[in-house]
Amino acid sequence: MLRFIARRLLMMIPMLLAISLVSYIVMELPPGDYLTTYIMQLQAAGQVVQEDQAAALAKQYGLDQPAYIRYLRWMWRMLQGDFGVSLQWQRPVASLIWGRLGLTAAVTFATMIFTWIMAIPIGIYSATRQYSAGDYAATFLGFIGLGVPDFLIALVAIWVGYQYFGTNLTGLNSQEFQTAPLSFAKVVDTIKHLWVPIVVLGLSGTAGLIRTMRANLLDELRKPYVVTARAKGLKEARLVWRYPVRVAFNPFISTIGWSLPGLVSGATIVSVVLSIPMNGPLLLSALQSQDMYLAGAFIMLLSVLTIIGTLLSDILLAWVDPRIRYEM
Repeated sequence: MLRFIARRLLMMIPMLLAISLVSYIVMELPPGDYLTTYIMQLQAAGQVVQEDQAAALAKQYGLDQPAYIRYLRWMWRMLQGDFGVSLQWQRPVASLIWGRLGLTAAVTFATMIFTWIMAIPIGIYSATRQYSAGDYAATFLGFIGLGVPDFLIALVAIWVGYQYFGTNLTGLNSQEFQTAPLSFAKVVDTIKHLWVPIVVLGLSGTAGLIRTMRANLLDELRKPYVVTARAKGLKEARLVWRYPVRVAFNPFISTIGWSLPGLVSGATIVSVVLSIPMNGPLLLSALQSQDMYLAGAFIMLLSVLTIIGTLLSDILLAWVDPRIRYEM
């Protein structure tokens, strides 16, 4: 296992270099750059930008250099822990990302816990009571959750909250707490608003994991070792929880790695709809304005977390399931 981990860590270096190069090329493919977008905004506001002013702006933002020079400078700064300055916000990229990271991580982690709490028992119930009324109800709700987009659920929740309860479910705080200093009442108000994105984001994930748990557990319940355990008189509850459920739980562990990138990015569309200041809308804004330093930092962080998360999932799978072994 140690050789496997060391090998995977060494493979991360060329993989991240390749990802950074491809990501930078993709960011450079659209016509123009941040300066072009910025000048168009100034012209739309009625300001006239002369050629010498455009050249001065290009030099100020470092956009007067060839693309490969900008890439090499960007990579060298990142290796030193400097993600650059956001062209759009005129602030260090690190401060922009870390400033919203706490809320994004809290929502993502809470959503994952909510998804597991809902999906595991429902999936087990559906598998152990196949073709029952509860199984059909869980299947129906699962298909609804998979078929309806997250942002549509968010819009419906906003409408229901305003129409029937007179409550605005967008944002992090009620209107009276938006400009108020930090206090216990403001924290409680924030928690009251956080359940909306958690439930909205958790519904589709719950639906998918219910179907996964049900399918895997049904497959395990039909295997010879389960039939043999039943024939020997092992109690059904102990049989199901001790053996088949442990094996059927593997897909949950394998998706832990996918949750790490979500700690940084968050659910972009849902965050925009609900006006939640997470990292997702910040990434979307950076891509729309071609803010290369901010967008590039996001892409690299997501890539690193995806690779690390995949490695952690592989290690956890080998630890939980003794049948899984990684060899050179």
